Amino acid sequence: MAIAFAASSSSHLQAPSFCSSSQSPSSSASCSHSLRLSESSVLFRGQTATCRSLTLVKCSTAETLEGRPSLSTPHHTPRRIVGKGSKLVGCGSAIPKLSLSNDYLSKIVDTNDEWISVRTGIRNRRVLSDGETITSLSVESSQKALEMANLKPKDIDLVLLCTSTPDDLFGSAPQIQRELGCTKALAFDITAACSGFVLGLVTATRYIKGGGFQNVLVVGADALSRYVDWTDRGTCILFGDGAGAVVLQAASDDQDGLLGFDFHSDGHGQKHLHALVGNMDQKEKSDGVSSNGSAFLPSRAVPSCLQMNGKEVFRFAVRCVPQAVEAALEEAGLSGHDLDWLLLHQANQRILDAVAERLQIPSERVISNLANYGNTSAASIPLALDEAVRSGKVKPGDVLATAGFGAGLTWGSAIIKWG
Repeated sequence: MAIAFAASSSSHLQAPSFCSSSQSPSSSASCSHSLRLSESSVLFRGQTATCRSLTLVKCSTAETLEGRPSLSTPHHTPRRIVGKGSKLVGCGSAIPKLSLSNDYLSKIVDTNDEWISVRTGIRNRRVLSDGETITSLSVESSQKALEMANLKPKDIDLVLLCTSTPDDLFGSAPQIQRELGCTKALAFDITAACSGFVLGLVTATRYIKGGGFQNVLVVGADALSRYVDWTDRGTCILFGDGAGAVVLQAASDDQDGLLGFDFHSDGHGQKHLHALVGNMDQKEKSDGVSSNGSAFLPSRAVPSCLQMNGKEVFRFAVRCVPQAVEAALEEAGLSGHDLDWLLLHQANQRILDAVAERLQIPSERVISNLANYGNTSAASIPLALDEAVRSGKVKPGDVLATAGFGAGLTWGSAIIKWG
């Protein structure tokens, strides 16, 4: 499918035109596509106009996770729209008050601090309690990001909430917009599990570049404590709740903070990490812990609880994430040596170490706060970024490779420049 649009000195908007061709995807391969931008001059209503064409190209080299494939990443033609960029100007984060240590979890499941920390790198995690919600954490993190950006809520044109655990089935972004007072902002949710925040960043830049938006607020927030089986030591030790936010602002092209990106999905791997809709008690959905501060201990694992095949998720992440980072770097015209920091979704320290090793990035250039918060899904990258910026570790002009990966399966990388 191709989408074409014309641009000229005329103030009149040109109507888009669409063309499509039928495709027959192979039954043994997962279709992977890339967008290619081409330009040509045409005579339109007596004026010379530039016709830019975005073409969706099928790449036949990628294979599915089911077929034990190479999952080779196709070459991507840069998709930057020349003349308008977006830069990161503010960040913030928020975490619940209640902390659950490994020692605490050892009282409710058969585990101990050493077993957890050696296998995951996690020592503590935060969970919702005392009326805290995804909305309240998102608002707090957003206020901090707006303050850093020196913006008021009314300056925001778009609010994107990246979450898989909203307070409302139909999305929580409008509630965040309301609580912040972003009176003129469009607001909606993006659901892509642990890849959500990186997808949100790229989505924000598209609205700035192509939609004329000036300031976009991107929030990553999740509360997986709502869907964890607290009797399953394979999952309850991993996850925590939290929120992080960034503000992107329109800028000149030479200030563009998104240098390259690469994304993929493959539903064949859904069985390895999922939380199917079921009949979980509503009280268990609303809080991760009971009113007296103790974790819920359901008598059995209900269908809605998060189910994960840890070995398969590890193999998937270590195989696919480095490929996505390398593809995003290629689009940016950079290499791993040009990176100041590697900021991955904080899933598991073993995954972080393995991906960094494959990319040949030394551990001192890998950002990790996993020990304190566990896996916070879509919140993990903005939460870690905010800590790194406020501590002075990440400085204006630093280049970071970010990458999210998780349920769906979805995975992707964005090369960004801070400030």
